[in-house]
Amino acid sequence: MQPIPETLSHPATSEIERGDVLHALSDEARLSIVLAVADGGECAMRAIEVPVTKSTCTHHFKVLREAGVIRQRQVGTARLNTLRSDDLNERFPGLLDSVLGAARSRRGAAA
Repeated sequence: MQPIPETLSHPATSEIERGDVLHALSDEARLSIVLAVADGGECAMRAIEVPVTKSTCTHHFKVLREAGVIRQRQVGTARLNTLRSDDLNERFPGLLDSVLGAARSRRGAAA
């Protein structure tokens, strides 16, 4: 008997809330995930190095998905992630670019 695949819920563009997005992006691990997806395009969860346990990593992806920051799709055993930049820019023009730009600048200064 085949297991029933988990249905991944994503908020519609009109349902994405600024507070949820900012909360999702306020955590360093989640911000690292978003930067990796922004820089690398669609990628599997396992392709992104996050220095936390697997269950904590899964939680971070769920927070990002439920906030509307990323879109996930199941392909076999992999969950592929894409950044919802068009949806976020429609709802909150410039917000994502500003947060990612600041994060990149901070990382560049730390290097």
